[in-house]
Amino acid sequence: MSKRIAIFTSGGDCAGLNAVMRAAVLRADALGWEVIGIENGTAGLLDNPPRYKVLSPDDFNGTVMRMGGTILGTTNSRNPFAYEMPDGSIKDRSDELISALKALDIESLIGIGGDGSFEILGRLVKQGGLNFVGVPKTIDNDVHMTDFAVGYDTAVAVATEALDRLQPTAASHDRVMVLEVMGRDAGHIALTAGIAGGADVILIPEIPYEIEKIAEKIQSIKENGRNFALVIVSEAVRTPDGKKYEVVYHGGETRYGGIGDYLGVKIAEATGFETRVTVLGHVQRGAEPTYNDRLLAAVLGVKAVELLAEGTFGRMVAVQGGDVVDVAIEDAIKECNIVDVNGKRVHTARSLGISFGD
Repeated sequence: MSKRIAIFTSGGDCAGLNAVMRAAVLRADALGWEVIGIENGTAGLLDNPPRYKVLSPDDFNGTVMRMGGTILGTTNSRNPFAYEMPDGSIKDRSDELISALKALDIESLIGIGGDGSFEILGRLVKQGGLNFVGVPKTIDNDVHMTDFAVGYDTAVAVATEALDRLQPTAASHDRVMVLEVMGRDAGHIALTAGIAGGADVILIPEIPYEIEKIAEKIQSIKENGRNFALVIVSEAVRTPDGKKYEVVYHGGETRYGGIGDYLGVKIAEATGFETRVTVLGHVQRGAEPTYNDRLLAAVLGVKAVELLAEGTFGRMVAVQGGDVVDVAIEDAIKECNIVDVNGKRVHTARSLGISFGD
């Protein structure tokens, strides 16, 4: 049976998005379906005319699956339920978006996004009676109901490599190196990369800390004969008194940033160690996907199309305990997948002598 389905990416970019699209297009083509790629996320459907392109297997040669980012473009700032118009007013444009999909004769929709995107898409699905399947992606790995999201493994690999590169220069100059990594509300990147990269201190938003405890750890390292230390911190970590560190961008938008510099000053004052700070930032988003992310993207992309073929809608594809499953969108957005402070990774880190500053 011939069908026309649409696919798009939403929210922040990450490695592996193109690999998801490739898998979905190849599987849909095998079923004889046409795939429309919506450009610039939901915002592309609100342009007049809507921005889209027909996707075929020829569009996904051996190069595209290796590319970071998304060939369709994405947006993380244009909520169709609260869309900022050119005059600064806010308008609900959700009906326009639904009408645009129906005008394109789209029967089903695959959205590649994170928890914020799925919250919006879940509302659209109910409002428009859309046939929808979601594929989780986020470097933060904070999507609920799945062990891993596309993009996380690559971000961890980049952060681990950064620690690998900082270690020899730290040792050469008797320094403490502070590495600030992304992680909007969860410390998964900092925790996993910190263990893999041999960090001495890991700071995550889920575990409160004290500067004095960090200083004690660094002093003990020095007393035991090592002349350097590595500290990794998630951008969402607050000061010990609960202050957020954020940067205000043009237009008034605020984003996390600055906790690394704060800690660099405090650690230097408390220990006397020369301290340097590296903010990894968007480097974590733009890398070529690791083999793990490519494999995850392929598995989830194929599964998404097969759910549509079964007539199973309103679901998110996921990985749980090594199995590929699907869960209700409503369940996936109920809560954020934060670090389990009593889980195996935190236990492993503590067993290795890594300090969380607590």
